[in-house]
Amino acid sequence: MGNLFSWLLEKLKAREARRSKKYISRLLTQEKFSELEEIIGVSIKEKSYFIQALMHRSFLEQHPEYAVSNERLEFLGDSVLNLAVAEYLFDNFPDKNEGFLTKVRAKLVNKIALAEAGERIKLGNFLLISKNLSSTFNNGSKTVLSDAVEALIGAIYLDSGLEACQNFIQNILIEPNTREGLYLIDENFKSQLLEYAQANKLEIPTYVVVKEEGPQHDRTFYVSAVIGDKEFGKGKGRNKKSAEQAAAKDALRRISGITEF
Repeated sequence: MGNLFSWLLEKLKAREARRSKKYISRLLTQEKFSELEEIIGVSIKEKSYFIQALMHRSFLEQHPEYAVSNERLEFLGDSVLNLAVAEYLFDNFPDKNEGFLTKVRAKLVNKIALAEAGERIKLGNFLLISKNLSSTFNNGSKTVLSDAVEALIGAIYLDSGLEACQNFIQNILIEPNTREGLYLIDENFKSQLLEYAQANKLEIPTYVVVKEEGPQHDRTFYVSAVIGDKEFGKGKGRNKKSAEQAAAKDALRRISGITEF
C-alpha cells in the first residue's frame, strides 16, 4: 500500500509540474524571451536561469512544485551589481576619495534606482507573481521590481558572464542616472539633519513612529523628526526608513527659515 501511495503521489507531482510548465510557457512565450533578449542585449542560452529570476516568491504559493524563487539569484545579482558600479566609479572618478565613491555607489544601487530601472525596461510585464499580488502590484511594485532587477543581473551573470552584466548595468542603471548628474544630489536627509544639529550644538535627532496604516503588504508609516523635546518635521512612507527620510526632509525645510530653536 505504501509503494502504491508513493507512486500515486509522484504521478500527481509530475502532472502538476507539467501543468505548471505549460502555464509558465503561456506567460513566458518565445516572443517574450525574444523581447527579454533585446532588453538585456545578449542571447539567452539557459532559459531556466531567467524563469527563476522572474519568479517572485508569491508565485510558489500557487505552484509549490517550484521550490526556488528569485531570492537566491537576487543575492548573486546584488554582489555583481555592486562590483560593476564600484569599478565604473573607480575608473571614472580617479580623483575622488573612498567616502565619495561609497556614497555615490549607494545612490546608484538603492531600491529606488533599481525600481526605476525596472520600470524603464518594463520588467513587470515579465514577472511571475501570484494572482493576489498581481491585483495590488501597481501599489506595491517598488520592492518587487528592484529585487527582480538584481535577480535578472544574477541570471545574466550565470548565462553570459561578467562583461554582459556590466553592459546591462551600464545601459539601464548607470547611464540614465549619470546623464544629468542626478546621482550627485545628496538625498540622505537624515544625514543632513544630523549634520545641522551637530553644527548648531543641538541634540541628536530622533524619529518616532506616530502611527501605521493599511494592510501588512501595503503599509504606510507616519513618523515625526524630534530634536530635544520638539517636533521639527513629519513624514510618511511605505516603510520606516522612507518615512524617516521624509520627516527629516520636512524638518530641514522648516529649519531653513528658523534662526533660533
